[in-house]
Amino acid sequence: MSRRAVIAGGSIGGLFAAAMLRKSGWAVDVFERSDVELSGRGAGIVTHAELLDALTFCGAGTKDLGVTVEKRVAFDFEGNPVRQIDFPQIVTSWDRVHTLLRRIIPGNHHHLNRQITGYRQDASGITVTFSDGSDLDADILVGADGFRSSVRGQMHPQVKPVFSGYVVWRALANESDIPEAIHKRVFDKFGFYLPAGNQIIGYPIAGPGNDLRPGHRRYNFVWYTAVGQDKLTKMLTDATGRTHTMSIPPPLIRADVLSDMYSKARATLSRPFVELLDRSERPFFTPIYDHASPGLNDGRVALCGDAAIVARPHVGMGVTKAACDARVLAEMLDTFASIPEALAAYSDDRCGKGYNAFIRSRELGSYIFGDTDSQANKDGRNNPNIETIMRDTAVTTA
Repeated sequence: MSRRAVIAGGSIGGLFAAAMLRKSGWAVDVFERSDVELSGRGAGIVTHAELLDALTFCGAGTKDLGVTVEKRVAFDFEGNPVRQIDFPQIVTSWDRVHTLLRRIIPGNHHHLNRQITGYRQDASGITVTFSDGSDLDADILVGADGFRSSVRGQMHPQVKPVFSGYVVWRALANESDIPEAIHKRVFDKFGFYLPAGNQIIGYPIAGPGNDLRPGHRRYNFVWYTAVGQDKLTKMLTDATGRTHTMSIPPPLIRADVLSDMYSKARATLSRPFVELLDRSERPFFTPIYDHASPGLNDGRVALCGDAAIVARPHVGMGVTKAACDARVLAEMLDTFASIPEALAAYSDDRCGKGYNAFIRSRELGSYIFGDTDSQANKDGRNNPNIETIMRDTAVTTA
């Protein structure tokens, strides 16, 4: 009889865990709290060799994965190149990776609108509890339910996400809407703008429906900027006066918050990136949080992906880390006859590696606001950490 795994969370981390365990012969069911299929709103992600290998290994494949960029280029305020390095890398979208994984998980084992709220276990198995009061028995529970994980909340109630002091604004511009001069200057590059107190990165990704044809792609705009706690609370408050916890659905971001963002962007950002922002779909922001679990196992329960440890997006490791977590989890369960021993070995392997990504991402984040001499580096030409930022951003620590 197949051993049974229950996955909390149907995002990329949960789908990777499901795919890897299914490959090892487990019966797997994925439970996602959302009542609709998840979408990354086209958000761009950067790939690494470990991610490509994991996609191939689990059966999802890498067909039409994304766009290859050859160079990394830093620009000044006027859009002139400041530094350039050769750095071939495939850039893709959250939606594409999710689609590749989702299609290998049978529909009758992928359940929407089912939130796992807790668990109880003994030597013979684990019982998972849902928000509707129902229960389900299994051999293991994988908590892949994101940085607000209910599973982690029971395993490590003392671990709470902590606001970093800044947010990331994201936007997508259709390639066909970008003026020719701007397109020629920035589109096919992994671009940076690195003045004191701000950071922009940008790169091309596929268009809607994973359209990779020239002229049909999009440009992914990412802007890190400081926000105090009081201001964040106001930004998380929608037009009805409701203040959302930790993040706000993009459609509910107030018009005056967007207006303030556009005003700041036009005053402080590199001219080509302002042009891209002005031609983008409606931008949205995400607060940057930190959390790191001290261990990733509790008997028959394991944490994966962002539920386990969140590395800030500067290392671009969220998806790759989730893939590596899932692969090692399946390998350890194949290696050890005892599930608790296997999950303890998994935690020993992945906890330290996840923490390395956590620390490195904080270091890269500190470079944004550690460079405080706005006069010396007001135009992005004299960032003292420019070489490190360009070399280490979105580079694997797995």
